[in-house]
Amino acid sequence: MSSHNGAAVSEKLWRIPVIGGVPADQRLLATVPALVDAVIAALLDRVPTYRRLPREQVFGELTRITEGRIRSFAQAVRTGEPVPAAEFDAVRDAAARRAEEGLPLDAVLLAHHLGLQICWDLVAGQAREGDTADLLTLNRLLLDHLRQVTAAAGAGYFEERRTMADEHHAARHALLTALLDGGPAEEAAGRAGLRLPPCYAVLVLAVPEHPDERADGVDRTVAGHRKLRRLRAELDHHTRQSALSLLSADGGPVLVPLECGPGEVPTADWDRIAEALARAAHAAGVPVLAGAAAAEPRGVAAAAALARELLDVAQAFDRPAGLHRLDDLLLEYQLTRPSQARPRLASLIEPLAPGGELLTTLRTHLAGGLNRRHTARALHLHPNTVDYRLRRIAALTGLDPARPADLLRITAAIAAHDAERA
Repeated sequence: MSSHNGAAVSEKLWRIPVIGGVPADQRLLATVPALVDAVIAALLDRVPTYRRLPREQVFGELTRITEGRIRSFAQAVRTGEPVPAAEFDAVRDAAARRAEEGLPLDAVLLAHHLGLQICWDLVAGQAREGDTADLLTLNRLLLDHLRQVTAAAGAGYFEERRTMADEHHAARHALLTALLDGGPAEEAAGRAGLRLPPCYAVLVLAVPEHPDERADGVDRTVAGHRKLRRLRAELDHHTRQSALSLLSADGGPVLVPLECGPGEVPTADWDRIAEALARAAHAAGVPVLAGAAAAEPRGVAAAAALARELLDVAQAFDRPAGLHRLDDLLLEYQLTRPSQARPRLASLIEPLAPGGELLTTLRTHLAGGLNRRHTARALHLHPNTVDYRLRRIAALTGLDPARPADLLRITAAIAAHDAERA
């Protein structure tokens, strides 16, 4: 009953609804065994998932719970008051067990609905002319009891599911930590219910801020969580929830299991992972950059370090969003390694740095395949202006983009310059 109805009951003497000349609570209590049998039969007939339960559980635990619910409802009919919340502990516990057993929530709630429906059908079927007011009272009591049962069952079910999810997440987190630490991971994999694959694709992601995280009047934390939730959901979907991840709002590591050795990963697998990353980035609404490497489980720590270095290189060289492996960044990666040659290579184009426009022209010209008309269109210049700038570059550096022998040195010098600047 609602609080309003409860107040009304306290102000006047409660009159038990009488149906067919018999108080409704007595009708319920007099037929408890038959009602329990009818409820169990309807449950097995109309809720298929309950047929998977062991027979002793159906005719043991479920029968006891059903009888307890019928007697509680009869008590509410007799007193006109909602059943005390403590009496629904059994409902909460039973719903938690159903969650642990893997039964869906809709089946659990439908079971309670069926039980009360059968009680109603029994009592209402005995109604006579003139019982309308008592039937309405009984209906209000039933709806209030159903509200209490639904709330208790839902709370017990979700509490258990949350506990299970927390334990599952903790086990997967422990496995990811063990892999990233380079320690033995077999035991952690067993606790997580997983099998260690032949190798992992190890990704390290950089996730920039979403525009909402910078918008006035928007909670940055909420916007960041929303972005991250969409990113994770899409990655889970495209990796069939097999990926291990430790992501924060600005990125982190992701491990995707693969059924081959590290040196045997087919291009199709890398393409599939790159596509999953692109879809996840689209869902999150931000461009995501990632370094990637493959390794056996015991080599994940070293692969993660390499993936982090590749991510740093891709960022330093303004590479586009997406997946970048060592094969994609061989020259850039090598030039970022400290050596005596790198600053000297960078110095080859140092004369172009002060003005800026000459270095921009050189980069654009190389990216456009040394096509002067393409360079002119890209920079909104006349082709003659491009020719002038290319001559100035050759005069200042001694390196002529039109001379094939100089192209490798020019490319290396630009890469070294970017690495030194980064």
